[in-house]
Amino acid sequence: MKQVELKRSLKLWSIVFLGVGYMTPMVVFDTFGIVAQKTNGHVPTAYILALVAMLFTAISYGKMVKVYPVAGSAYTYTQKTINSNLGFLVGWSSLLDYLFLPMINAVLTKIYLSALFPSIPSWLFVLGFVGIVTVINLFSVNVTANFNNLLVTFQMLVIIIFVILVITGLNHGEGTGRILSIQPFFQSDMQLTSLISGATILCFSFLGFDAVTTLAEETANPTATIPRAIFLTALVGGILFIGASYFTQSYFPDISRFSDVEATSPEIALYVGGKLFQAFFLAGTVTGTLASGLSSHASVSRLLYVMGRDNVLPRRFFGYIHPRWNTPFLNVLFVGAISLSAIFFNLLTATSLINFGALIAFTFVNVCVIVHYVIRKKQHKTIWGFINYLLLPGIGGGTVVVLWINLSTDSLILGIIWAGIGLVYLTYLTKLFTCRPPQFQFEEVKEL
Repeated sequence: MKQVELKRSLKLWSIVFLGVGYMTPMVVFDTFGIVAQKTNGHVPTAYILALVAMLFTAISYGKMVKVYPVAGSAYTYTQKTINSNLGFLVGWSSLLDYLFLPMINAVLTKIYLSALFPSIPSWLFVLGFVGIVTVINLFSVNVTANFNNLLVTFQMLVIIIFVILVITGLNHGEGTGRILSIQPFFQSDMQLTSLISGATILCFSFLGFDAVTTLAEETANPTATIPRAIFLTALVGGILFIGASYFTQSYFPDISRFSDVEATSPEIALYVGGKLFQAFFLAGTVTGTLASGLSSHASVSRLLYVMGRDNVLPRRFFGYIHPRWNTPFLNVLFVGAISLSAIFFNLLTATSLINFGALIAFTFVNVCVIVHYVIRKKQHKTIWGFINYLLLPGIGGGTVVVLWINLSTDSLILGIIWAGIGLVYLTYLTKLFTCRPPQFQFEEVKEL
């Protein structure tokens, strides 16, 4: 009987929109107050630093997906390039990021809608959100992508209307009183250390550009399309973040008007456009969590599928593809069940679960580029090879080190505990490391 596989049907911009949806453009307003306080009113500059830092790692992902155009992302790259045991641990750690981000979007939806409708039990919002995201992901990936395109487009519409309202306010003397101003980007008393501190926070806004690699087996011509999609996802997201934060910073040169710098989004909308726009703005934030929920749910379902296909996780369950819809049907249901835990989690605990996994993936993708192209292929002996395969991933790895230094203690502790559980499971899989963990066999792409 013919094995059912994922269907190659996604095009470049569908993948980019899924990645941008994963990143959630509206998050720029949620973090604005915190970063404005840390950078003394230079959020756009911090976003530029964060974008540059993330682009180096995005380039590394692009290089590795050309060699291994499959859905496993950092898990597969490390497994095939460095060591199968280490690859398992990288994949296991990455599950923290991928598996719990859909749940975090459910937590955010619960927070937003509970503030608007306090009389309704919050668990109903979680149940409704998870139900919608799960059902859509059960069907073909094109259904997920097309619905996600609508959600991301709506977020962009909200941001465009926001910018128009800000321009109107600036023309009437609000904030800097100028549409074009260097002040949000640069002032003589700005400090590099505070900008780096702000950029470190904002780097986590870019989580998601790497997730598009998990769609490689559902993409036509993945070795060409996925690297472009990774870079464009980070770039488009960065441009949206920088543009929105510039106009926000122009309207609010300091944080004196905010009553709570950790929850500036509702106040930003109220001051800029009044109650009516605030309601429209809230719809944009909920749309953002829905788009991110769809994309992250799709991504982790594919990562689980690859680990199931490898027999690292039980294959009969996690390696199953629905014969009609060509989706990892049981994985989608499993992730939906995990996401229901949002009923019991708060945002601080939930976010602590994901950062460790993301940084593990970022670190090893940069290392894999050096191992594959420099140590194995010896392609660093020309000037271009040195820059492309050693210097760029080295810089990418260096920026991730800065993020590691600024990782919260809670994230580090939870991550180490999760990795420890993975190590115990790996010991069982390998019979005390007397054999290699099971893995799916495929041909490495031969580069021209």
